[in-house]
Amino acid sequence: MLAVDAGLVEEWLSEFKTLPEASISSYATNLKDKSALISSLYKVIQEPQSELLEPVCHQLFEFYRSGEEQLLRFTLQFLPELMWCYLAVSASRDLQSSGCIEALLLGVYNLEIVDKEGHSKVLSFTIPSLSKPSVYHEPSSIGSMALTEGALSQHGLSRVVYSGPHPQREMLTAQNRFEVLTFLLLCYNAALSYMPAISLQSLCQICSRICVCGYPRQQVRKYKGVNSRIPVSSEFMVQMLTGIYYAFYNGEWDLARKAMDDVLYRAQLELYPEPLLVANAIKASLPQGAMKSSKEGTKCIQVEITPTSSRISRNAVTSMSIRGHRWKRH
Repeated sequence: MLAVDAGLVEEWLSEFKTLPEASISSYATNLKDKSALISSLYKVIQEPQSELLEPVCHQLFEFYRSGEEQLLRFTLQFLPELMWCYLAVSASRDLQSSGCIEALLLGVYNLEIVDKEGHSKVLSFTIPSLSKPSVYHEPSSIGSMALTEGALSQHGLSRVVYSGPHPQREMLTAQNRFEVLTFLLLCYNAALSYMPAISLQSLCQICSRICVCGYPRQQVRKYKGVNSRIPVSSEFMVQMLTGIYYAFYNGEWDLARKAMDDVLYRAQLELYPEPLLVANAIKASLPQGAMKSSKEGTKCIQVEITPTSSRISRNAVTSMSIRGHRWKRH
């Protein structure tokens, strides 16, 4: 790491400590625009032996528990890189050099699993019904649906899936490692629209590295440093694909395409059905050519939505409208 980068990080560490409480909000708003500082912090995280790593992790945790939304998102953008560094060090069995990173990941996890009153959170997700149109599908395009008694009884019902409560963790072990990391990646994906380009690039790169390290494809990708295989869970890979899918349409087409191919490669080797299903669905929905999207703003998928019933009723041809039209013509 260059002396310029170290100087920026040291100035950032001392600046926040002397900041008055009234200035925290304006400081947090301006922090996301300091690209040189963010790049220097990435370099610190990528060097496990750096003397600045421990104070940086401590300050990122202070940001996260400050309650300031902008500071919380500032810490979140480094989560993919922190996860990769922790997994890389764990694969080399040099756990002592990852102590501060592990403490930061555990701290963020334990803060996220409880609400402001300290009670355990239970997250809920509503699965849409295929019988109702959405921005992703039209019921008519699925084909004829047999109106059986069972189908009619389920018509219009929403299915809700719950996640939690999650237990607090005092340390990361081989048994709970990916349970914690999967939940952290879920929190990162919930704030994807606020993540800068450098964070999306980091996400795609670490997804590729995690999936191919120790396998023949590592030689094709020319990844160095870690040659051991990194175990992954099916749920963690699904969360990977969620972030990769967002990166496709927000300026990182090439990196996202490479990352998705590598996740699909690993899912095929592990025979994981969930990431195989999600990756193949993403692959089938992609346009033929690369999207030339700007990195300055987010992009969305353009879909055609059928008119609502109110629009149809306003423009419907009736006997009264025909009579009115005839009178006007005469």
